[in-house]
Amino acid sequence: MKTISVLVFFFLLLLVAEARSKNKTGCDQFTCGSLDFKFPFFSTDMPSRCGLFKLNCSNEIAEIQLEEKGQWYKLKSVSQANTITITDTRLNQSLETGNCSDLSIFSLPNSPWLNLSTLYKCNNNNSRKNGFSFANCGGGNSSYYSDLRDVSGCTTINTPKSWLNPRTKNLSNVSATFYVHIKLPGDCYRCHRRGGECKMIKNKYHCVGGTKEPNYNHEKIKLGLGIGGSVILIIICVALFIIIHRICRKKTDSDLLSRGNSKSDVEFSHVFFKIPIFSYKELQEATDNFSKDRLLGDGGFGTVYYGKVRDGREVAVKRLYEHNYRRLEQFMNEIEILTRLHHKNLVSLYGCTSRRSRELLLVYEFVPNGTVADHLYGEGPTNQGFLTWSMRMSIAIETASALAYLHASDIIHRDVKTTNILLDGNFGVKVADFGLSRLLPSDVTHVSTAPQGTPGYVDPEYHRCYHLTDKSDVYSFGVVLAELISSKPAVDITRCKSEINLSSLAINKIQSHATHELIDQSLGYGTDEGVRKMTTLVAELAFQCLQQDSTMRPTMEQVVEELKAFKNEEQRCEYYNDKEEEMITTHPSPPEWGEASLINNMKFPQSPVSVTAQWPSKSTTPNTSACDYTVT
Repeated sequence: MKTISVLVFFFLLLLVAEARSKNKTGCDQFTCGSLDFKFPFFSTDMPSRCGLFKLNCSNEIAEIQLEEKGQWYKLKSVSQANTITITDTRLNQSLETGNCSDLSIFSLPNSPWLNLSTLYKCNNNNSRKNGFSFANCGGGNSSYYSDLRDVSGCTTINTPKSWLNPRTKNLSNVSATFYVHIKLPGDCYRCHRRGGECKMIKNKYHCVGGTKEPNYNHEKIKLGLGIGGSVILIIICVALFIIIHRICRKKTDSDLLSRGNSKSDVEFSHVFFKIPIFSYKELQEATDNFSKDRLLGDGGFGTVYYGKVRDGREVAVKRLYEHNYRRLEQFMNEIEILTRLHHKNLVSLYGCTSRRSRELLLVYEFVPNGTVADHLYGEGPTNQGFLTWSMRMSIAIETASALAYLHASDIIHRDVKTTNILLDGNFGVKVADFGLSRLLPSDVTHVSTAPQGTPGYVDPEYHRCYHLTDKSDVYSFGVVLAELISSKPAVDITRCKSEINLSSLAINKIQSHATHELIDQSLGYGTDEGVRKMTTLVAELAFQCLQQDSTMRPTMEQVVEELKAFKNEEQRCEYYNDKEEEMITTHPSPPEWGEASLINNMKFPQSPVSVTAQWPSKSTTPNTSACDYTVT
């Protein structure tokens, strides 16, 4: 007890010293919305010397200024590398109304702290080459150039790098939502710690105010306390190790797992007894120190890197965002979900770091063929490939089977989308990203929770009533089906206002009997009768999944049955077509036995969307209005 008391005393002294260090600058860490911030960010109720980028946290969505007294931008997210995703509301309104004609008025501030690209707007001149224009923001008689020696008569525009990635050789698109990387010299952080303000004057860095030299006496005190506390901590750890080792020799692992039901015991058993633990150093080496060249993707909760661990396995390492205040919850949630599931179409979790590690890292199997979104409409030829209709049907069936398995296990995925559907080397499905997933107890109809998910995929009833059910995943899967048959993204601001969401577009086209305007013609819709009938049936199934009233939607089990029936019917048609060709080759037949006639006379499964028909539901949700039911 005396040793522990001494340790507590030293720990309190360290806290006091750290508090005094913070008070010297008067700028503490703060929370804005759901994110935690510190220098170089500061809030409107803090002095300007506390940071370089002011945040307004009074609105539902945080706003940020990129320069002093500059324009406010909507702040979407911030990565641990200080890469911010923002929306220019003025540009967004201009794009929505189709009035974007001069991109120069949306030029970003010329800040020394921002990593931006330079674009030149010049009058059309035959002497200049390699110019391009923006499809959704015309420049009149002007062209844009990203690399130009002679800039006479041209306007300079500061732009995010994403605007300089043309879709074709001379045509690009402007997006009002983009990312900007903040890059500060180390001297700025040291200046801030001394209570000074970082300034760039005449292209030279200056630290204005603050102490000129660090308080070495204070540092020596902290160093001494730290060393003394560390020695005592090592002694205690050695003693505890010896005690625990002796206890472990007398008890089996099953005895350890059954000692209690507290939350900490549950977390301990999940992390250390069900999956392997990787050291931070091993994963750092496996990903080449989290090199940008190893980056696989950047999602809502973390970045994913390719790596190769010491036993030779290829892995995908998810690094949770430092600014995400719920990262421990999501870390434990993915582990708890994936350690209890075993399905060929769910991504496998190989292990993780300890909760006390330097960073929270999750290690998954590496799925080499990218996401379904990459192949449907990825950026550039290296990402975008052509998925045949047969491949898309297999993707739909395997994804639906994985979701049906989750629902049978009382789990709701809550973030079903094409970017979370991975494809292996044989284009087999691996559903990933369970950070938002929830357990749904079998004795309740729903759980009440604030709506979370990706815009374009969120169940409108869940968004309206805050009631999460397994039918919320069904709605999201309906959007995925619409993407598979149309090759269109779930959200596209270049479409007309009523059809920005693909779900609205799909419902409008199907209800107005214009399904042909929804389906991707390159799949063979206009030339192959079998493809035409199959894509129409899948479109109608998507229509049922996208119903506003969740009780009108099928269950995932019913969706799987329907998709498999479609697939079997398609294979039966191909079989009879082959047989017919064989018969025509070997035995002359009457002309009415032609291929078109055979397909037309075939009986396909009954369409679920005769719009008035209602699915028989096995859900425990009563057939009442959208918001009338309550928690059991």
